[in-house]
Amino acid sequence: MSQGVPASGSVLQRSASSDGNQPQSPEEDDRKIRRREKNRVAAQRSRKKQTQKADKLHEEYECLEQENTSLKREIGKLTDEMKHLSEVLKDHEKICPLLHCSMNFVTIPRPDALTSCLPR
Repeated sequence: MSQGVPASGSVLQRSASSDGNQPQSPEEDDRKIRRREKNRVAAQRSRKKQTQKADKLHEEYECLEQENTSLKREIGKLTDEMKHLSEVLKDHEKICPLLHCSMNFVTIPRPDALTSCLPR
């Protein structure tokens, strides 16, 4: 459709002006047609912008969902690793000579005992 020409279903008939007494001039009709066309284009632009914004939000939502799934998977792996390491620590505590030494009269805080068992 060419710009400035109304669509086939929107033929503008000459009507009385807002006060109802005087018919509109051709210039007023043309101005009204141009204003309507400009408004139609602005409305299309606004709808397009709104659609683009919704599309962008949907893409962001999908990315966040994927990230959330990935993080949950990582939490599961880390939880399993923590359980495994806790079991390894329990097993080590049973046989650690530094924790069971009878010469140990002073209570050593656990982090120091663990650190002293590690190779230097």
